Parts: sequence; C-alpha cells; structure tokens
Amino acid sequence: MTQKASPGLLGQLVRFALIGGFCALLDLGTYSGLRAMGLDHAPWDTVARAISFILGTTTAFFLNRKFTFSAARKDGKGQIGSFVLLYGVTFFVAVGVNALMLHVLGEFAFKPTVAWVISQGTATAINFVMLKWVVFREPGVTDVSPESGS
Repeated sequence: MTQKASPGLLGQLVRFALIGGFCALLDLGTYSGLRAMGLDHAPWDTVARAISFILGTTTAFFLNRKFTFSAARKDGKGQIGSFVLLYGVTFFVAVGVNALMLHVLGEFAFKPTVAWVISQGTATAINFVMLKWVVFREPGVTDVSPESGS
C-alpha cells in the first residue's frame, strides 16, 4: 500500500486552520451553551470549558489525522500516546488560561468569549507545532532547521 503524499507545510497550515475553525466553533458553541444552561459561575465555568475543550480537540485530532497530517498517519499506541500527552498538556493550558482570564479581565459583556479566545489561541499554537513535529511526524523527517529546506 502506498503512502499519501504530504500536502506540504502551507497545505497543512490551510487544512489545520479550516479544521481548527470548525472545531473552534464546536468548542465555543459547547462552552456558550453550557454557560447558558447554568454553568456560568465558579467552579462550573471551568467544568464547561473542560467539556468544550475535550469535545473540540478530540474532533480536531481525528479530522487533522485524516485530512491534514495523513501522510504521517500511522496506527499504533505511540501516536495515541503522543495525542494523550499533547492534549493533556494543552487541556491544562486552555482551562488554566481561561480561568485566569475570567479572573483578571474586567467586567464586560463578552468577557467569557474573550477569555475563551485567549485560551484557545494559546492551545492552538501549541497544538499545531506538536501535531506537526511530534504526533504526526513524517517518516524520515528529523531535521527541521532552516538549512535543511524544511
């Protein structure tokens, strides 16, 4: 069975952005919906963010695995283990940054949304780098320095 060709860094960034946009809407919609159902004060606002993060990032993992980083897709425990480790770290980053922003931002109408955007942006930056160069690393790619042409 032949392996799919990589869409290249620009192609991966575009696919990652499109999938990320969809999953961000899913995440924000879930977060906003849970807050509207009463999970809008501590500690329940953190629970709402945790649930929305898990739903959004799990969806993003499977879509990115299929469409963004398909050339580097491998089956096995190593990839799932890397996923669990990466999303464990970004889970705490996203939830922690969200809680911090809810605490430090002044009171205004869109405070929860701004807190979510800041936390999501931080987690997204970490995710792309780690998905590209750790979880879905292409076979034979070891040097990503500018001199290597990568």
